[in-house]
Amino acid sequence: MDAHIRDLRYFVAVAEELSFTRAAAERLFISQPSLSRQIRQLEVSMRARLFERDRRTVTLTAAGAALLPEARRIVEQWEGAQRAVAAAREDRTLVVGFQTRIGRGLVPSISRALPGWDLRFRQVAWSDPTVGLGDGQVDVSVAWLPMPGHGEYEWTVVSTEERWVALPAGHPLAVRPEITLADLAEEPFVAMPASAGPMRDFWLAGDQRSEPAVVGAEAETAEEAFELVAAGRAVVLVSAGNAELYRRDDVVSRPVAGLPPSRLAIVWRRSDRRQAVRTLVEAFVRCMCAT
Repeated sequence: MDAHIRDLRYFVAVAEELSFTRAAAERLFISQPSLSRQIRQLEVSMRARLFERDRRTVTLTAAGAALLPEARRIVEQWEGAQRAVAAAREDRTLVVGFQTRIGRGLVPSISRALPGWDLRFRQVAWSDPTVGLGDGQVDVSVAWLPMPGHGEYEWTVVSTEERWVALPAGHPLAVRPEITLADLAEEPFVAMPASAGPMRDFWLAGDQRSEPAVVGAEAETAEEAFELVAAGRAVVLVSAGNAELYRRDDVVSRPVAGLPPSRLAIVWRRSDRRQAVRTLVEAFVRCMCAT
């Protein structure tokens, strides 16, 4: 069922944008080839061509125009069903998404602040820029900004941290107390997958460079990224807090001078008005500000 709903959601995005490129990059945060494959699969299952395409334009066929209102209705009903099930669940069960280790004393602090609550934590790959919120895997996420979307999410920043660089222990720059981005201009970097959207560019410091970063490898998780660094394949930008949380003997982390800091936030869906979610967000903010 989830796969069918996903394909209909993809179809609606393309139908509303009338562009595979915009739908993939700005709404769905997946690669355009992947989006095209999913739409082709949907057309096969529907036994009808849904779009007419040429190099410049995308238009709905008669079959696509007939499907669009039904697809919107089905997606809305499915999302409503998910919200109803979430509301009917035991009030004191909430799922928190994260992509890098939460640390910073948050988990025990939250557990103490919410006695009797069943808090579950789920790690989400970097390929999902919504950190599990987009498909309803989680109720609240601990996420690094920027977040994607067009107003679907709200957040509160709970920590601002310098960006550091993680280097192989034997790297020539590892002896310096501080490094500049110019020092790293020729270094291959670990990048998040393209589907990570604006987060990929932020952690490559794309807006601070005169030339695009050299991408030496891609990783789905922080653990994978640090393994690539330790193996000498690439370097990676990390927050100051994560430099400490992921400390290991074969990797050295140093501050990068001049980069705007990273921001860690508590994020939730704007449409989720459950008091339990508000209580959890308030507890996170309270505990983070107390550390």
